Amino acid sequence: MVGKPGMIPMVLFLTFIIAVAFSGEAFAGSPRVTADAAVLIDVADGQIYFSKNHTRRAAPASLTKLMTAVVALENGRLEDVVTIDSEAASESMGSIIDLRKGEKITLEELLTAALVISANDSTVAIASHVGGSHSSFVTMMNSKASALGLFHTRFVNTNGFHHPNHYTTAYDLALLARYALGHSKINELVQTRETAIHWIEPADREEKLRNSNRLLFGQYEGADGVKTGTTGRAGNCLIASATRDNRRLIAVALHSDDRYRDCINMFDYGFNVIKPITVVEAGEPMISVKVSDGVRNMVELVAENNLEIRLDPEDLPNVERKIIVPDPLAAPLKTGQHLGECICLLQGQELGRVKLLVAEELKRPGWHRQVWDLLFN
Repeated sequence: MVGKPGMIPMVLFLTFIIAVAFSGEAFAGSPRVTADAAVLIDVADGQIYFSKNHTRRAAPASLTKLMTAVVALENGRLEDVVTIDSEAASESMGSIIDLRKGEKITLEELLTAALVISANDSTVAIASHVGGSHSSFVTMMNSKASALGLFHTRFVNTNGFHHPNHYTTAYDLALLARYALGHSKINELVQTRETAIHWIEPADREEKLRNSNRLLFGQYEGADGVKTGTTGRAGNCLIASATRDNRRLIAVALHSDDRYRDCINMFDYGFNVIKPITVVEAGEPMISVKVSDGVRNMVELVAENNLEIRLDPEDLPNVERKIIVPDPLAAPLKTGQHLGECICLLQGQELGRVKLLVAEELKRPGWHRQVWDLLFN
């Protein structure tokens, strides 16, 4: 940017909002969901397609184990041999694989049990081995939550047993699932229907497992995860994922009357209603802004390229255009010069952005014009 002689270069930013704000919580034509809190996002970019109380604090039940798996994988080795201690052996509530003190089993098998059948004793054994103690491992879980930006999440245990200070939100769980699915082992295990785990000692011990997620058994085409959770306080909860036409979506339903139907309805909405729509076209005039020291005092900015986003067509009128350009602007400016950007938003969520370019060159006037302006203007 060229300023007046003697000026210290400084760039401010002018922001223009062009649109009608969206006032509702859920998107237009939203799916029927019985859950107290729910959200639907796209794995590719994290875009929210549907939300209902998605930032409200809630108990996660065994959905907690997804973070347990993440921390275990990132701080342990699948081939690690875990010797079962008395704390893990004494865990008898809910789903368990009946671990016994002194037994030896790999970390991979414990993770399999935790994610496929939600084994509570398995997570205690994982925590003792990877963290040195259950409390140290929980500290690691909370540190990872902070690192992932899950600022409305706090863990007290590894398995999801109810505690007033053990909480999260539907949106935080969706973000966690999106991250966790980036681990190939987690991605593999959350879509495993049936398998068996084996102990090292005793060598002849085997346990057959069947996934607790009913969506994996033909209830929804393309279902490929993720985790169920149930307690008296949390109710019936589910993080589900499904893939169709190379698109993977994550649905979260917390304290639901019908968690599977809720997630199916959200998936149907995401796959069948949400469509790719061009919201900005290449070369489209976006704004005219003031410029100093030029032969003209205005310059038009145009979009560099097309911007296509996935959207419910009924929500198109509610898309905001947030235009950001530097201030002050001074000539000369070249055709095609990058000067700011347009950000498209819906309900405060960024959907995409495109660069803005100078539509037509803007020169500075010749010296005689500058002298004239100095003397007579």
